[in-house]
Amino acid sequence: MHKKLAPKLDTQFKQEVYQGLTSYPKFLSSKYIYDKAGDALFQDIMNMPEYYLTNTEFSILETYKEQLAQYFFNNEKPFHLIEMGAGDGKKTKILLHHFTDKKLDFTFRPIDISQNALDSLQANLKDEIPELATEPMQGTYFETLKKLNFATDERKVILFLGSNIGNLLHDQAIEFLSKIQEYMQPNDLLFIGFDQKKHPQILLDAYNDTTGITARFNKNLLVRINRELEANFDMDSFMHWEVYDPESGTAKSYLVAQSPQQVHIEKLSLDVTFDAWETIHTEISQKYDDKTVHWLAEKSGLKVLETFSDAKNYYKNYLFTKSV
Repeated sequence: MHKKLAPKLDTQFKQEVYQGLTSYPKFLSSKYIYDKAGDALFQDIMNMPEYYLTNTEFSILETYKEQLAQYFFNNEKPFHLIEMGAGDGKKTKILLHHFTDKKLDFTFRPIDISQNALDSLQANLKDEIPELATEPMQGTYFETLKKLNFATDERKVILFLGSNIGNLLHDQAIEFLSKIQEYMQPNDLLFIGFDQKKHPQILLDAYNDTTGITARFNKNLLVRINRELEANFDMDSFMHWEVYDPESGTAKSYLVAQSPQQVHIEKLSLDVTFDAWETIHTEISQKYDDKTVHWLAEKSGLKVLETFSDAKNYYKNYLFTKSV
């Protein structure tokens, strides 16, 4: 009788898939949705009429770009505009064009884990705004913020757009914000997008469209596991399901097994058994109101300086300073 070999968990992807699919209840991290196919599907999601988040934040930045210039530009001293998770920088370009046209003295420092994304953004900005001083920084948010944590009268303005804070439950958000606060000087600012609580049906429509794009987006996790870890997930055996709790403001996405089944994952030496209607939790998207954001700020050593909203109050960007 051969002894079953322990799986070789030599990548973070393998480790997290193994942990998630051997846990009860099962879960997978939404960050692994974003390969080339996942990125393309998310672009499709952002173009859906039901998905209001992208356009509302665009409208806020366009409406308040002059007011933001006044807040960011500190007594005519140079400042550093730091964007965490810069990606393609589409939204930020609204500010970059405006600040450059006004001849504000600033350096744009996009942070991203992907060097390819940074290279593409830098090339694009060089073409679009050649006079812009851009200094990309590859790495995790906190690695790079630590490097930038210098005491100077030049203000750091840290951007975290796209309601990415909503991927964190409140305890995680407090830990995240507290860490950013530690890397801020008293003169620095933090500018974050928070999706707001609203009619539950609007939220359900945004995350569970009738055309099935969001379902394909979530199932891309299984597609990726099939491809990279040699698994045999059957996409048609799982359905995407979205729920929203208006009390906590938490939207959750699940993949639900529609029948009893067993999935083999060759590169993990793992067989995963699913009961009928068993779930894999894939995503959360937290929604907020002013009271909750002020509470998060207070717990994190921050205070709200100003808020900026779209016309329907669907979405808000909050400007923070250190409270200590």
